[in-house]
Amino acid sequence: MPPHKRSQVRGPAVRDELVMAADELFTAKGAGNVGVDEIAATSGIAKSTLYRWFPTKDDLVVAYLRRRDAAFWQVWDTIAADHAGRPADELIAQLEWIRDYIAMPEFRGCPFLNITAEFADAGHRARTAAQINKVELRRRLTTLAEQLGITDPPALADQLVLVVDGAFATSQVFGADGPQNHLVEAGRALISVHLGATQNG
Repeated sequence: MPPHKRSQVRGPAVRDELVMAADELFTAKGAGNVGVDEIAATSGIAKSTLYRWFPTKDDLVVAYLRRRDAAFWQVWDTIAADHAGRPADELIAQLEWIRDYIAMPEFRGCPFLNITAEFADAGHRARTAAQINKVELRRRLTTLAEQLGITDPPALADQLVLVVDGAFATSQVFGADGPQNHLVEAGRALISVHLGATQNG
């Protein structure tokens, strides 16, 4: 992969360039298959400078995950604002954008699930950084489920987490025609079941 075409950068912009290069490489090859030399070459930034910002590759992995986490919630928050006060509509809209995100040609699997699979040590800080995203997803889905007024919001939230992460994972196995295309329909069915159980209970 050729170095970035970029103007001279200094200060925090150097850090951003390094994280962007790491993002590209980790997404394409997996974090474990990318070395510091390749990140430096791709970014066009000297390895000595890289080490000043990121003393270890693990530091870069965590920064990459934080960047992905922020981008994920930025989209989520925009959709939430567009559907404020309508939790059922918001839930479907959130599932729709995740489905569309998975369908993007450059999608190479959920970065948080990928990193969790790559790092065997459950206490590794890269896995902790990945877990933060999934815990927040579960929390936000639980909040939306509570707003629906159903009997068992945590159950619906957990079922939706399974559906979302299943869509992330199966897309890498089956390709463009995989089960992930039914993410929204599965979500609708789960919401309908919980709403029906609440009304009939």
